[in-house]
Amino acid sequence: SSGINAEYLQTFQHYFKQFNLRMSDYGGPPSVPLSAPSLSDLQSVPTPGPPPSVPMPSSLSDMSVPTPGPSYYNMNSPATAFTPSTPMDHGIEPTIQNIVSTVNLACRLELKQIALHARNAEYNPKRFAAVIMRIREPRTTALLFNSGKMVCTGAKSEEESRLASRKYARIIQKLGFPAKFVEFKIQNMVGSCDVKFPIRLEGLFAQHGQFSNYEPELFPGLIYRMVKPKVVLLIFVSGKVVLTGAKDRKDIQEAFCSIYPILKNFRK
Repeated sequence: SSGINAEYLQTFQHYFKQFNLRMSDYGGPPSVPLSAPSLSDLQSVPTPGPPPSVPMPSSLSDMSVPTPGPSYYNMNSPATAFTPSTPMDHGIEPTIQNIVSTVNLACRLELKQIALHARNAEYNPKRFAAVIMRIREPRTTALLFNSGKMVCTGAKSEEESRLASRKYARIIQKLGFPAKFVEFKIQNMVGSCDVKFPIRLEGLFAQHGQFSNYEPELFPGLIYRMVKPKVVLLIFVSGKVVLTGAKDRKDIQEAFCSIYPILKNFRK
């Protein structure tokens, strides 16, 4: 073993000599000159002993981790689920401007007789083949056809539209016609809203051309036809939005919540 240690010692001394020479090439030898270890230094290196023993847990209770106390968690604050912001959170909500409904009076009508005896009624068959009747409360307009069909427009809510239609049917009954009130249906709802920021209609049309139509020479607004819900939106550069074609108030709300993030992406 002494021969092997002497061979190792010569190898160490050779490499330390080369190391000192290379250090002199980079600005001189190190501040503390390095020397190769002697044979006695190699023999005096202590032999590492066995690793210290680690005590194993005697039971599962010894392996338990302490649970943080109530101060670690805020137990007084109620748990709230994260919900994304909607335009309603910013005070932006479409309002209903007009509701168009139809009803069947289930009897033939004499339009000339209605126009002569009813108040606030006008009839010009050369211009339009229906009697135009108006009432003040709710402020609405009705179109009466000789087939017994009636169209009511101008109401601001579903309840107002139904109430106005019943009032028109009562007027027809008082004129001597056996009118009934059947097949009442909301045909169209029109809402409007202001997003309160200008919109780049050219960019919106470029990326959503399959759903929209924009010809500023003919109409200043962009016509956006939404597939679901089936609602048509008129979007103007000022930020005004008109929603039409809905049959339910929920469709107006859903359509606006769907278009609002898109409009924010094309904000000027």
